[in-house]
Amino acid sequence: MFSHIMLGVNDLEKSKQFYDAFLGALGIAPGMANKNRYFYRSAGQTFAISTPINGEPACHGNGATTGFVAQSPEQAQAAHAAGVAAGGSTCEDPPGWREGAPGGPLYLAYLRDPDGNKICLLHRPPKAA
Repeated sequence: MFSHIMLGVNDLEKSKQFYDAFLGALGIAPGMANKNRYFYRSAGQTFAISTPINGEPACHGNGATTGFVAQSPEQAQAAHAAGVAAGGSTCEDPPGWREGAPGGPLYLAYLRDPDGNKICLLHRPPKAA
């Protein structure tokens, strides 16, 4: 459905440090530079950060969340911790299991990047047979 997700940032190098640490904890290689952007690629997926082309300041979307898959609760927690250590801030409820979601329980960990973009780590355990 998606070709890529790109978030606007104000300090490209500070944001690269954040996303290199955050996504690195998920096993994704550091961002590759292309003009005023960095691209992260994994399993046919592309995530990018960019300073706005129009020269205006980047701002986060109110109500917007970008979600990333974690292979385990431990990986979600490690990426959350790496993001906070690299300049992000925790938001929403603390990382943990959420019950009552369609399709069963989810492990979720929310944080904001240095520009206030809300990101989420999600682990959905395999369904019992």
